[in-house]
Amino acid sequence: MHEELENFERNHVRDLVEPPPNRRPIGTKRVFGNKRGEDGMVVRNKARLVARGFVEGGDRYEETFAPVARSEAIRILFAFAASKGLKLQQMDVKSAFLNGFIEEELRKALYGLKQAPRAWYARLKSFLLKSGFVMGSVDKTFRGGDTLIVQIYVDEIIFGGSSHALVSSFTEQMSRKFEMSLMGELQFFLGLQIKQGLEGTFVHQAKYTRDILKKFNMGDSKPMTTPMSTNTALDADEDGEAVDQKEFRGMIGSLLYLTATRPDIQFAASPRTSHRQAVKCIFKYLKFTPELGLWYSMGSSLSLRGFSDADHAGCRIDRKSTSGTCQFLGTSLVSWSSRKQASVALSTTEAEYVAAASCCSQLLWMKATLSDFGLKYGRIPLLVDSTSAISVAKNPVLHSSTKHIDVRFHFLRDHYEKGDRELIHVVSANQLADIFTKPLELQVEGVDNALIKGEIESQWTGLIALLV
Repeated sequence: MHEELENFERNHVRDLVEPPPNRRPIGTKRVFGNKRGEDGMVVRNKARLVARGFVEGGDRYEETFAPVARSEAIRILFAFAASKGLKLQQMDVKSAFLNGFIEEELRKALYGLKQAPRAWYARLKSFLLKSGFVMGSVDKTFRGGDTLIVQIYVDEIIFGGSSHALVSSFTEQMSRKFEMSLMGELQFFLGLQIKQGLEGTFVHQAKYTRDILKKFNMGDSKPMTTPMSTNTALDADEDGEAVDQKEFRGMIGSLLYLTATRPDIQFAASPRTSHRQAVKCIFKYLKFTPELGLWYSMGSSLSLRGFSDADHAGCRIDRKSTSGTCQFLGTSLVSWSSRKQASVALSTTEAEYVAAASCCSQLLWMKATLSDFGLKYGRIPLLVDSTSAISVAKNPVLHSSTKHIDVRFHFLRDHYEKGDRELIHVVSANQLADIFTKPLELQVEGVDNALIKGEIESQWTGLIALLV
């Protein structure tokens, strides 16, 4: 608490005055918390004076959000840094929001004010631009100088440079302007555990996995070798027994966060008993493989490619198809998706075409983002296991038979004709996006658990290393 009050003085946050007439004071409260490291140990005790509500100021209150780096952009940085042999560093700004200026009748922003995140971001952005950085044209990532890259997530900053002098210079600049903490090699960021070695970078969430197993009383459950059986077919189950919705949604939310490093559980679970049982199977699989993660190899090429697949009419409730896509930067898996399509596809061709369009859209965003890293691309391979879907994109004769497909999906055809996408047929056995459209079982019989676990890990190593 004393440190927080000292920060108020150093940042000239407030003046103690009598409340002016006809003004409503802002309520505040003290919030205490702990910042923990990857091992679960307390790194720092934190105390915050948090405001309740917002400062009245008419139209100036409309903009409150603060841009942050997307998860795909963070993984792209991991892959890029590993490929180039850059050692990523991290820093945390102490009492970051107290550094933000707001237009209303306060000197500085306070924690709890809805304007505070954007006010802090505006000041940091202004400082970095004046320091010679260039803001990313797509993602709000900054870069500058001779390969010095900075990514921002509120008050947590990760950065890496091609030389020690660049990194040291940036660290000194930030330290002179703001009070910093937790400066050093990147090891724990947004719940991700990062291990940077001589051969590459490994990103995982083993601690978080164990935490949620304990939270939902699954720590002593019997492990399973797959997250979902191929015989599982979930439907509305309207006659099934209802379950605790709060617990069920908590389990789903926990798993959604875990998919940041676990694409192997991306395709899996009206909360009914059958649905909860399916979710518990995923937790049992996590008990079996708690330390799986993403590997970004040093020296990997930075070529860009995508895979797309679809499960036609896979949903038993509304018969909508599931699109599965994944995108690689060299050998590094940096983006993936498994989601139900917005409309019912009338054929496998249509479902595959829609999935390919979704993958094309993500590749377009990644290409623009990577241009901020100084990378340029020509024809980007998009691998589809449906020759008929490729024909729809290539053959103008088929245009009249696809008028019912939403116009937004036809930009796949447009980009093929422009020559910046190369549609390639890939056999199903090599379709890496297959894991995002249907449950896959490990075909190992009569083998003990240790060998099965090794086989799972080798499959993921193959997934990342395939088609280099």
